[in-house]
Amino acid sequence: MPENFAVRKEWSMLAKRGTIWYIAYDIKTFMPQSIELYRPNAAIIYQRNDGTVLVCERVKPAGAWQFPQGGIKKGESPLSAACREGMEETGFRPNEYDVVAEHGPYRYDYPPRERERVLLKRGIPYAGQEQYYFLCRMHSDAAEPWLDNKEFCDYKWVLPAEFDFTALPDFKRGVYEQVMKDFFGV
Repeated sequence: MPENFAVRKEWSMLAKRGTIWYIAYDIKTFMPQSIELYRPNAAIIYQRNDGTVLVCERVKPAGAWQFPQGGIKKGESPLSAACREGMEETGFRPNEYDVVAEHGPYRYDYPPRERERVLLKRGIPYAGQEQYYFLCRMHSDAAEPWLDNKEFCDYKWVLPAEFDFTALPDFKRGVYEQVMKDFFGV
């Protein structure tokens, strides 16, 4: 969100049920503004010396594969968030890899049903996510992730050229295609 904006919750009664509206205000003029909110997010791509990268299968929706990723907390840098999320989701500690490249931000928009789900979960009407990606070279090719089955239930190491874009939700494909091109030229 631009620096000169603030977001305030407004309470309204519609159809006899309470609805929370988020209204962005320009801090200088206090005039309501229409802006799209994107959730800050960081992703980490672990790569072995043989060139394979780690992809993980989400618990929900089953069959969806992606890189470890998650939200950036207030005051946290994208790199710190990527390392924290990576450790939470795979067990890999920062002393097990070197960050060798970064790209971003990339943005994708949520489809309507996902926007509703995110609003219910987070309480903020995000239009989508704005992501930063970090490529990390593993020190050992023998390292395997530890999954807690809360977010991911399976994993595999694949060559970037073999990444299956059809295993992603449609709304994420464009970002993943650009990420694979930017990092690996595929």
